[in-house]
Amino acid sequence: MMNLDVFNTSAKKTGSIEVSEKVFGCEYNEPLVHQAVVAYLANQRQGNKSTLTRSEVRGGGKKPWRQKGTGRARQGSIRSPQWTGGGVVFAPKQRDFSQKLNKQMKRAAFLSALSARVADGGMIVLDKLELKDAKTKLMADILKKFGTSGKVLVVTDTDDVKVLRASGNIPGLTVANVDLVNVYELAANAKCFVTKAAVEKLNAKYGAEEVTE
Repeated sequence: MMNLDVFNTSAKKTGSIEVSEKVFGCEYNEPLVHQAVVAYLANQRQGNKSTLTRSEVRGGGKKPWRQKGTGRARQGSIRSPQWTGGGVVFAPKQRDFSQKLNKQMKRAAFLSALSARVADGGMIVLDKLELKDAKTKLMADILKKFGTSGKVLVVTDTDDVKVLRASGNIPGLTVANVDLVNVYELAANAKCFVTKAAVEKLNAKYGAEEVTE
């Protein structure tokens, strides 16, 4: 077991929380995290770009003019790529970019990225995250007290509408539910604020999985 410091929104330490070292202190596996991030980004691609080749463009069945004697270049179809309205050479077609990772690899990559944030001091545990109003200034003040800037991830245990609305206009700030947070978000954000309740959820979920495997 290991302990994580817990802070309030004024950046003052209020206590600590005991968590499993197998969840928040496992060894960092960079190749696996990289593979998980690449798979995540690939799965975001729609792959629905498509244009027509010369054989798919309607019309152009008749030779536009005879082969010789006109003084113009020979042409076989008005749907050739060099014609306006013609087909596209090596036209892009719909394709599936998705990559698959098995359950064990996804789990290991997530815990590896999570533990890396703990190891480098990038993860800050908040006792709670509650705002009086859905105002950007209130959320910005919290970040300012911790001296954070750039890309920041906030992981909550519930979908708090006030927190979501207050964070919408802050550049580089991402808010994610603990049930939906992924490896890419952990790897892409140098600082990560996690509520105490969210830490308890992660510890219970992955700690229990470790016992059953």
